[in-house]
Amino acid sequence: MIVKDSKIDISTPTGLMRTYLYTPEEPGRSNRKRSGLILYSEIFQQTPPVKRLALQFASMGYIVAVPEVYHSHELPGCVLGYDEIGKNRGNELKKIIPMAEFDADILATVKTLEKHTSCNGKIGAIGICLGGHLAYRAALLPQILATACFYPTDLHSGTLGKGDQADSLARAKDIKGEILMVFGKQDPHVPLTGRQLIYRALETSGVWFTWHEFNAAHAFLRDEGERYDPAIGKLCISLASDLFQRNL
Repeated sequence: MIVKDSKIDISTPTGLMRTYLYTPEEPGRSNRKRSGLILYSEIFQQTPPVKRLALQFASMGYIVAVPEVYHSHELPGCVLGYDEIGKNRGNELKKIIPMAEFDADILATVKTLEKHTSCNGKIGAIGICLGGHLAYRAALLPQILATACFYPTDLHSGTLGKGDQADSLARAKDIKGEILMVFGKQDPHVPLTGRQLIYRALETSGVWFTWHEFNAAHAFLRDEGERYDPAIGKLCISLASDLFQRNL
């Protein structure tokens, strides 16, 4: 499988949103329609590890879109560093963008993928860290058939977005597709009490979901740095692959 990468600027209520597209290509099958995936990054936007993750899923046959979620505050192509400066900037931005703007960006990305000439109209979402929460928000849309959330931050506390009043868990009943939730037990950003809160919200709302917890730290899926766990990462990609294969 050859993957072609490109970028587009999606129109949103707060301006153009740079989005990276990874499209699988096979000789002799140029007319084949494929399902789409929206991949939501960590607070650092599309870093090399995020791009490599996008390439992995594109190589499985999906059209993968990676939007820049901070487009209304940063220039196109902005990548925050895996350092204190980058971390502080990312954490600052996620608290000043209203949830309504995040949701509008999600809907704009879904509509763009649906209209893609090579897309069959089936859409899924995947996200890590901040992106795990945004993928969950995408799952609230009826168009999203399957979602994989890896250690989603601020989901249990409702502190994502300007005003810290995210209603994500309260809206769990709106999730119609299947959802995969994955956490690290040693992740201080989503402690045991937080994980239990998320689990109860999904369970009581009747959501079709699977739940996995590993002995791993936050960002264990990021394939660089001391917290990366290759064995667990490989298993998690397999779990997500199975989810999307069954639903998309």
